[in-house]
Amino acid sequence: MNIRDLEAFVAVVETGSIVGASARLNLTQPGVTRRIQNLEDGLATALLDRQSKPLKPTPAGREAYEHGRRVLRSLDDLRAGLTPGGEMRGEFRLGIMPYLSEAALVKPLDRLRSEFPHLTLRITSDWSPRLLEQVARSELDAVALCLADGLRPPEELAGDELGIHDVLLIAAPSLGMPQPARLEDLARFSWIMNKTGCGFRAFIQHRFDALRLPFTVAVEALGADLRMSLVARGLGIGIVTPGAFAESPWRDQVMVIDCPEFRPKVRSWLLHRPPAGRLARPIAVFGEALIEGMRTPVPLLS
Repeated sequence: MNIRDLEAFVAVVETGSIVGASARLNLTQPGVTRRIQNLEDGLATALLDRQSKPLKPTPAGREAYEHGRRVLRSLDDLRAGLTPGGEMRGEFRLGIMPYLSEAALVKPLDRLRSEFPHLTLRITSDWSPRLLEQVARSELDAVALCLADGLRPPEELAGDELGIHDVLLIAAPSLGMPQPARLEDLARFSWIMNKTGCGFRAFIQHRFDALRLPFTVAVEALGADLRMSLVARGLGIGIVTPGAFAESPWRDQVMVIDCPEFRPKVRSWLLHRPPAGRLARPIAVFGEALIEGMRTPVPLLS
């Protein structure tokens, strides 16, 4: 079996197309096709369902893919172990959802740079559903994301739960929000939210829809500080993490809403496809530092 043929097959499965694998491997499309055919001839079985779009592996191809990933990861580990001085090199492709990037990234990234100075970090920020897709296709090595409390990540991913966290509801004092507030009180105002795709937004929408309460988004905005500035101006209710609240220059101009009926929580996860191989230690270091960075208690304000 030729390792280059195996690399081509893995690339096709992860990108879903010959075109995508060609771009990843810097090969011509006929070259990728030829390598796939060589691998199939060597194993005497079809590995790809060529009628599906995007291309998907056959049952035999799925098994070959899982074995192939482990083989290629082991080769990467071997190369890394033979670098001068045993220093870890190469890339660490990390995906982070905006909630966590706002909360506590400085310490985790500083620690990675300190402990692995020759490891190149490639950081991607996206919503949790998209990050799950990317790590499942091995486009990312690990992802830090949040899921609504009660949801669990796909079984094919390994990793650790980093903890459960509150999401703070905030408003400008000028809105006259009663304290404590009820869900009906919240439904009377518009919201300042992330764009569609944010898990928090979907969670709130689902809860309000179930109770037949209106849920109106007045402004879509990325970035906790921007959203808090809009909330401070009285444009609507917002949500923010405790860490982002504590660090924001707008924290003294907004109030945290106490709503006993609605205290949304999320669980944060650090996930990867097994095996982690040589990246097991960087993933663990990042997770440990992220947990520390998210421990920022915030009292209710009135």
